[in-house]
Amino acid sequence: MSFGTYGRQALMAAIAAGAALLALWPPAPLEPQQARTLAVVIVTLGFWATSLLPPFLTAMGFFAALLISGLAPPDLVFSGFTSAAIWLITAGFVIGKAIQVTGLGQRLAEAVAPHLSRSYPMLIGGLMLMGAGLSFLMPSSVGRAMLLVPIGMALADTLGLTPGSRGRTGVAVCVAFAANVPGFAVLPANLPNMVLTGAADSILGIHFGYADYLLLHFPILGLVRCALLVVLILRIFPAEAPELGRAAAAAPEPGGRQLWLMAILLATLALWTTDRLHGINPAWVGLGAAVLILLPRIGFVSPPQFRESADFPTLLLVAGVLGLGAVVSHAGLGVVLADLVSGVLPMAPGQDFANFVSLSLLATLTAVISTMPGVPAVLTPLAEQLAAQTGLPVETVLMTQVIGFSTVLLPYQAPPVLIALGLAKEPPRVIVKMLLILAAVTFLVLVPLDFLWWRMLGWI
Repeated sequence: MSFGTYGRQALMAAIAAGAALLALWPPAPLEPQQARTLAVVIVTLGFWATSLLPPFLTAMGFFAALLISGLAPPDLVFSGFTSAAIWLITAGFVIGKAIQVTGLGQRLAEAVAPHLSRSYPMLIGGLMLMGAGLSFLMPSSVGRAMLLVPIGMALADTLGLTPGSRGRTGVAVCVAFAANVPGFAVLPANLPNMVLTGAADSILGIHFGYADYLLLHFPILGLVRCALLVVLILRIFPAEAPELGRAAAAAPEPGGRQLWLMAILLATLALWTTDRLHGINPAWVGLGAAVLILLPRIGFVSPPQFRESADFPTLLLVAGVLGLGAVVSHAGLGVVLADLVSGVLPMAPGQDFANFVSLSLLATLTAVISTMPGVPAVLTPLAEQLAAQTGLPVETVLMTQVIGFSTVLLPYQAPPVLIALGLAKEPPRVIVKMLLILAAVTFLVLVPLDFLWWRMLGWI
């Protein structure tokens, strides 16, 4: 057993002991049931953070602990299974398998290979650029992952990046982030963005326009952060040069089947990008595409192939993450914790930079408990109180949430990233180091740059 394993076990033991003390002797701001619920949440987050148990097993333990203790009703605990995200993930498994078995992914990879295969840095940079471009077209980060992951993995095969190699893991990490991170800077691209704008409108009567949101966030949180991600991926997952370009492309199936699958995917993409016009949830669009792909005779994926592609542990993990957010919100823990943290952080009128950093940190820490979509639900009702405490406009206080929920500390906070890694057959632990480095650089470099940019635009 390695020292690292001993260290993680010691950390988990300390977390469990602290949670037990919290449950037995609740502090003043918490009611007994809230304290016990928070203890279960803390232990769950601890196991996800330390990876001492498989992530799906931790999710199952979370379900069992809440239900056996009666801390939450079954419909709330299992609310993640009724989420549209579960069906979007299932559709992603089907679409990804179809792209693989028809050779379409290989064909698309061969089409872009001349432009991206000149070097490993060009490959990583090109995939990140594709993800940023899709953020303007597709309103779902999971949907973007469903398109990018099969293409990226097929391209990795074409370039000879074998399973288990750091270069192949780097491609998987790149498409996972490319499908998610740039979208935080584009208003309808990610779920937390829409939760924030919806909550601001319904609770405070504040409406954010597409162009204003884009101008405020895309230069730093979009372009600069994507460039930073490319640099980090190249440093943390360097490709071994002899691997590049060695693998021969697999022979694709006849072009007719590929064209038929391409037609289904283009129709699916068209419905995804116009969802605000027709009002059909992207998950139901993906489900319809999956049904067509699975139909006998005219489809592409047989029942045995579907069983091979389905990743039930990933579904359990995502359902657990979504259920945790719902339980935290229902128990009122998010507001209690936000109030406690805001009382500790240095915020006072006239200290604009300290206020800006504190608000960003508050949103980042809130996301650790509530996950990303839960941040606006927890902090938006507190916006006027925080504005009075800092002397900043309410609109500025609201927009600092974007910095917070786009700064992920641990994989479980970002279900779309987990989904993309699951589709790419990579474990969540491969991105832990990168997430922590990215968060540190965000607060050391990007937050100060954001402060200057916001001040130049007149938001501060």
